[in-house]
Amino acid sequence: MPRVKRGTMAHKRKRRIFKAAKGYEGTRHSLLKTAREAVHRGWQYAYRDRRQRKREMRRLWIARINAATREHGLSYSRFIAGLVRAGVEVDRKNLADLATADPAGFAELVELAKKQATEAA
Repeated sequence: MPRVKRGTMAHKRKRRIFKAAKGYEGTRHSLLKTAREAVHRGWQYAYRDRRQRKREMRRLWIARINAATREHGLSYSRFIAGLVRAGVEVDRKNLADLATADPAGFAELVELAKKQATEAA
């Protein structure tokens, strides 16, 4: 049976870790064990934060919509409830963009929501 030398695969595995640890400070980019730990932890954070980014963006959109609706004398919850009653299906990302890019168009939506709120009361 021929002798199997595993040097090439070990080197390839190490090179992949060191490439992923590029830019890390201290021994985290030069020692295999600490580099592997740092890279794996980084991958865990990246996995987690890809999901958290979606939550954080929604919170940002809601804060922007709330600020814009309060300028027109309406709260965020009453604004969304009014839009739902009016049958307007615009997501929060587009509402936040509309509030910053086109205040006049957003004001029309606020008036529509106010009208629906007064009709329901």
